[in-house]
Amino acid sequence: DRYLQPPSTAATLNLAAVAAQASRLWEDYDQTFASKCLTVAKSTWLAAIEHPEIYAPMAQESGGGAYGDDYVKDEFYWAACELFVTTGDTEYLDYMKSSSHYLEMPSELVGGEALGLTGCFDWGNTAGLGTISLALVPNDLEASEVAGARANIKAAADDFIAIGNAQGYGAPIEEKSIGDNLVGYPWGSNSFIANEAIVMAYAYDFSGKKDVKYLSGASSAMDYLMGRNPNVQCYVTGYGENPVENPHHRFWAYQADDTFPKAPAGCLVGGPNSGLQDPWVLGSGWQPGVMSAQKCYMDNIESWSTNEITINWNSPLAWVAAYLDEEGSKVGEGIVPPSYYGDTNEDGAIDSLDLIALKLYLLTRDITTINADNSDLNADGSIDAIDMTLLKRYLLMEITKFPAEG
Repeated sequence: DRYLQPPSTAATLNLAAVAAQASRLWEDYDQTFASKCLTVAKSTWLAAIEHPEIYAPMAQESGGGAYGDDYVKDEFYWAACELFVTTGDTEYLDYMKSSSHYLEMPSELVGGEALGLTGCFDWGNTAGLGTISLALVPNDLEASEVAGARANIKAAADDFIAIGNAQGYGAPIEEKSIGDNLVGYPWGSNSFIANEAIVMAYAYDFSGKKDVKYLSGASSAMDYLMGRNPNVQCYVTGYGENPVENPHHRFWAYQADDTFPKAPAGCLVGGPNSGLQDPWVLGSGWQPGVMSAQKCYMDNIESWSTNEITINWNSPLAWVAAYLDEEGSKVGEGIVPPSYYGDTNEDGAIDSLDLIALKLYLLTRDITTINADNSDLNADGSIDAIDMTLLKRYLLMEITKFPAEG
């Protein structure tokens, strides 16, 4: 049977946000598609404005879910952010700035089905996604506002690092109330950890790639997912000495029917879930509230409450894996990452493009065009013509390092 669920304001705004971002990302590759995405983003925004209170029900519906969400101010904020950085229109700027979520990066979730849980964003809490775009994508905000967004991202990362440091296995997640008088880990706990690693990675970027604690925090989160946990279980299929083999999946269903394939390598499962909602784990004698939170996991195709695969859990895994592949070699106790002074555009090289980026900043004073930490080449607290002269001399090989490097 197939079930068609009615639209909701949250889902409409999710489309507006994603379509606006897609328009921005596809513009250089397929202008027709990019234009279509922007048209859709604008029309769905207007639809949500006209129907602001069509909430997805919190109760379980037939066919899946429930994915209930009766708070959509975060979705409005995210959509406004994406439309603003894509179009620059004041309509979205004004709405975004009036939001209670403006420049916010949570370290505790307050909406959807994740009330009070440790985290930065999930499918029901999207405000942090908007703040990342404001911090990352060149836009018309004042430099102080962009700096504020980046500072909030770093502050949330600090929270996650502190939580991880207080845990036996370094996981940046706390046991919280998950309903039914239970305290423990939520459904899809691994996804909360993967999302937090993204925030820590951006904090590392926004520190000028100088504060290695953020990179170490992201790496530690990945260590937990890859097997540094009390189950000695790699929660990604096909990797490590003890990988997941039997995820809950309709097609990768070899355990249930050997005419179907096994899961390919690289799939993240939801992981420990103190709720233990599925009949398989309950039939095995496990009871909610009895086992330690990190032990509430079973690698069986029928354990949909601990071993499910979803796309919104695997997208952060792909992001973090790619990021650590680029930056992970710099992680280590006492290891200081190499200097990035002069790399004003943060592309990993010091060349004429950095000089162009610095010139553009001096002409426009748009701090989003450069990395400020990398651009103050004489460490005098300001970015000016002296720094541009130093960069020119470096490129002409008149000097081999900058005064800021000592």
